[in-house]
Amino acid sequence: MLKRNALSAAVLAAGCYSGISHAATPPDSLVMAWNIDAISTWDPAQIGEVVTNEIIMNTCDTLASFDVKDEKKVVPELAKSWEVSDDRKTLTFHLQPNLKFADGSPATARDFAWSLQRVVKLGYGNGATLTEYGFSKENVDRMITAPDDATLVMAFDKAYPTNLLLQAIAANNVATLLNRKLLEKEAVGDDMGHKYLSTHTACVGPYQLMRWNAGEGVVLQAAPNYWGTAPKLKRVLIRHVAETGTQRLLLTKGDVDIARDLSADDLKTLDEGGKVRVDKVLKPQLFFWTFNNEDPIFKNEKVRLAMRYLIDYDGLAKSVMPYLGVPRASFAQQGAFGALDEKEGQPFKLDLAKARQLLSEAGYPNGFSASVIFGTLPHSAPIAQSIQQNAAKVGVKLSLERMANAQLFSRARGREFQSAMMAWQTSVPDAYGNASRLVYNPDNRKEARATQYPSWRAAYFDKAMNDAVNTALLEPDDARRSAMYADLQRAVMEKGPMAIMFQMYNTAGVSPTVKNWTWNGFRVWYGAAEK
Repeated sequence: MLKRNALSAAVLAAGCYSGISHAATPPDSLVMAWNIDAISTWDPAQIGEVVTNEIIMNTCDTLASFDVKDEKKVVPELAKSWEVSDDRKTLTFHLQPNLKFADGSPATARDFAWSLQRVVKLGYGNGATLTEYGFSKENVDRMITAPDDATLVMAFDKAYPTNLLLQAIAANNVATLLNRKLLEKEAVGDDMGHKYLSTHTACVGPYQLMRWNAGEGVVLQAAPNYWGTAPKLKRVLIRHVAETGTQRLLLTKGDVDIARDLSADDLKTLDEGGKVRVDKVLKPQLFFWTFNNEDPIFKNEKVRLAMRYLIDYDGLAKSVMPYLGVPRASFAQQGAFGALDEKEGQPFKLDLAKARQLLSEAGYPNGFSASVIFGTLPHSAPIAQSIQQNAAKVGVKLSLERMANAQLFSRARGREFQSAMMAWQTSVPDAYGNASRLVYNPDNRKEARATQYPSWRAAYFDKAMNDAVNTALLEPDDARRSAMYADLQRAVMEKGPMAIMFQMYNTAGVSPTVKNWTWNGFRVWYGAAEK
């Protein structure tokens, strides 16, 4: 990680901080304004933030990827092809030829096997991406193997749905090809290069991380020796800008090409102005109000249900969330396999009488006092304030505390909250993706530190729910599997650990100088952008 002055000089040279009105960004660079204060590491074994995940997926290719035009379809990336065994328990991947790391050294299937094994052995949050499919520290060396330099074999303990495995593992950031030789050289003790990857990338991909300073910016440089189509632009410069109004100003002045955190008002103004293009795509991210079930108040499922009736879904959709999201109460996002439709997936409305009735049944006829923490997403504060006003009408006094996203995530992952508003994004277009994180809890003990499970963060454990998630996963008949997820969604909306409020759009203000800004709900392809 560079010192502040070094990074500032680099970004200044690239034109990001120009004070000249209508300054042009460099013709060979894509310049973005984005709130990136959540970045804390670049290690694929630990990355848990949407921002970092997007950037790492543009620096590190994965075994497979999501098709740009059909996000339910998985297409080859580092693996040129694959086949599944007759019993559906073994996936064999054949790698692209002549893969090289940025330093020019060969990248092999043996490096790949080590990279995947490493995720499990380190035991950070993303280890769950593999352990939930039967891998463990004890078996991963024999279950993930490389019989030769071009072949990677993954053996599973059960016949999981093949397409789900391709989405959840092969197209996930855990399936990045790391430079084993470099990371072993840089290792501190037995950390397998984890400390090095907290400030560097070391993988096969279209860009390299050249510079990063928390609270300052990120600089990506097109990688030499890249096996695929070279990025159209040589650099991607991401400037940390927390304020939406500042992002809009920089975009309209021409100091940045893309603004990523604009408010609904900003987006409407830009859209109606016609000089800046507004792009949006519905993504598999849910914004919710989560309740700590260790708290004696929120442990009561009737209290949690009452909170759902304090949310003015329709009013917020019209006032705060245009361009930003659509009302959604189900854990399965629209467009996912097994998801309830738009109407059934959002059965709630603001109903103070219903909330009051439920609170009385729960033993709180006069309400209670509770705290809500939330981050810097532009919609968080107005949503929290709206609910605070509605809650006061039924005797519930909510104190609000805004903080940096990194602090919010730290508090949530430590169960150090009473209630919190935040977002979660699944990596697969399948109801299992969120069922396995927002409902299923592998181990509710605090020392388990299952931080990549929002269910664990909320201290929510229901054995019947866990069993339902596992049963649906292994159901071979798609129609029955979909029906199981429908039943599960209905049950979770009644007594789950969080009040899901909106499914989010990925939105951006895009300068007319940028061509081919390319994305879908699961990925953004920086390398396709041109000027």
